[in-house]
Amino acid sequence: MSAQKRQRMQELVELLNRAGKAYYQDAEEIMSNYEYDKLYDELKGLEEELGITLSDSPTVNVGYEVLSELPKEHHERPMLSLDKTKDVEELKSFAGEQKVLMSWKMDGLTIVLTYRDGKLFKAVTRGNGEIGEVITNNAKVFKNIPLQIRYKGELILRGEAVIGYKDFERINAEIAEAEAKYKNPRNLCSGSVRQLNNEITAKRNVRFYAFTLVQAEDVDFHNSRSYQMEWLRGQGFEVVEYAEVTRDTIEAEVIKFSEKIAHNDFPSDGLVLVYDDIAYGQSLGRTSKFPRDSFAFKWADEIRETRLLEIEWSPSRTGLINPVAIFEPVELEGTTVSRASVHNISIMEELELGVGDKIEVYKANMIIPQIAQNLTKSGVKDIPEVCPVCGGKTEIRAVSNAKALYCTNPQCQAKHVKAFALFASRDALNIEGLSEATLEKFISRGYIKEFADLFHLDRYAEEIMAAEGFGEKSYKNLIASAKKARKTTLPRVVYALGIAGIGLANAKVICRAFDYDIEKLIHADEEELDAVPGVGDVLAKAFTDYFAEPAHVEMFRRLLAELEIPEEKTASGAQIFTGVNFVITGSVEHFANRAEMKEFIESLGGKVTGSVTSKTNYLINNDVNSTSSKNKKANELGIPILSETQFLKMTEEYNEKDTV
Repeated sequence: MSAQKRQRMQELVELLNRAGKAYYQDAEEIMSNYEYDKLYDELKGLEEELGITLSDSPTVNVGYEVLSELPKEHHERPMLSLDKTKDVEELKSFAGEQKVLMSWKMDGLTIVLTYRDGKLFKAVTRGNGEIGEVITNNAKVFKNIPLQIRYKGELILRGEAVIGYKDFERINAEIAEAEAKYKNPRNLCSGSVRQLNNEITAKRNVRFYAFTLVQAEDVDFHNSRSYQMEWLRGQGFEVVEYAEVTRDTIEAEVIKFSEKIAHNDFPSDGLVLVYDDIAYGQSLGRTSKFPRDSFAFKWADEIRETRLLEIEWSPSRTGLINPVAIFEPVELEGTTVSRASVHNISIMEELELGVGDKIEVYKANMIIPQIAQNLTKSGVKDIPEVCPVCGGKTEIRAVSNAKALYCTNPQCQAKHVKAFALFASRDALNIEGLSEATLEKFISRGYIKEFADLFHLDRYAEEIMAAEGFGEKSYKNLIASAKKARKTTLPRVVYALGIAGIGLANAKVICRAFDYDIEKLIHADEEELDAVPGVGDVLAKAFTDYFAEPAHVEMFRRLLAELEIPEEKTASGAQIFTGVNFVITGSVEHFANRAEMKEFIESLGGKVTGSVTSKTNYLINNDVNSTSSKNKKANELGIPILSETQFLKMTEEYNEKDTV
């Protein structure tokens, strides 16, 4: 079995899943049906040849299931902890004259997998080492676990389930309540793996990395752990990164691993060493607590002394105002560090943290800056009485047995991060580089107070380039994107305002109905809006209520002053498709792309959606005989499928009727 074929299989899974998401969720097409089918057949052939099927392969459909509880189960063999050290010399002593494997000590949840007859049979968590929870249902939706392997005997292996830092940040950003956010990726992974509903697990992007083969009958592993690891890789598992080392090369390899940490997406809290010689390792037995064939290395924290310059109070969308320690810059683990989150007032009080104090700082797991201790302890003072973003009154609340500071102003800009995120989104002003996390940072530091401020971020060039996760290139890309976004259309701007219920399609209809006249839009009344096809009384009220607020009108005018909106021609043709719903799929020939065709339909009063439902009137697909899911759905519902030529002919016929 070639590694190239396994790699190609994984590439195909990722590519086809990306195409499927674009097609079914985003109503976009990144490849033709022909190309998709060709790649799908290639994947199917590789799966049959290699005897491997990955859990997220589009060739399988893992059903979601809700359980009432997770069953418990005794492990056949106890899962012991590892003896550990922070001293490299102890690692050398452990290695002795033996060859050892050095790998990441991943910081997630240890899982035991059992395969029978080539299929995943069971998955159990480590639990307390003696008893674990059966999570087979959830393991089936991990991103990279093979559901089927070539080996048909009973296989038992151990590995680590982990969630990467990017997914950790994404998931936390979606949680509104600060106290409900996960503290670290390990906690998130533990909660995700042990869900009763595996649909939730599937959305968390859990990955599994094999690190130990426990049992595989009738296989000659040549008495080598490294051979076992490569055999597991050949069965379709991702194995933890490892290196073969000896006493003489251990120190250099520890340094190499440590240099990779800052670039890893997955969390790790050290390294693991295990003897490559299986028989030798097993002959050593175990102590009452630890196996003698393996040893863990924990990173020795690099600690630096510095001086606290200020406490920066950073508001969030929930109203929580987080204290952040700003200190004189120090070098830690190869990078310059000058700030660390303190989390809440209780921790500040425990550290007796005051401006000017001498503090010691370090990086937890060589990644996250934290305060180790306060050497001078001058005491907490100057907790702000007003929010640094909006000036609203603050109050101290008890949250989960800890004291935290909150802004009490419901109109605080920091509480409206999602509004700014909508404004910057693709269908609105399309300003790339402004994630919710970035917006939250910029708002909390006072760079953004209203929409127009997004076009003046150059005022904070130095601060942004110095911010964590940013640099000169990121800053320049952001400014260039904002400059490009200045040229836009009025419907996009109206949609970007975030008026309740007003999507881009509604915004286009409304702007067209009022001749793209800004003054008419601002002063439109409910009756006029209600008369616009597709708007209705609820949206009409939401629209007029928005512009009834003088502050909204002033903000809108300041925003328009920053934009370049080309004059639009009002539709001279009749709105022949008013109340008609279309879905477009496949490639187009007469239009530049599907977006242009969508614009054309909307200019004639029609509406274009992404999926076929009972409300769809026509599906447009040049391959009318395609067996795609949208064609199947249309046929099931009796919805006509038109080619592009048929659609254009229908347009001409409608226009002829309208002029008679």
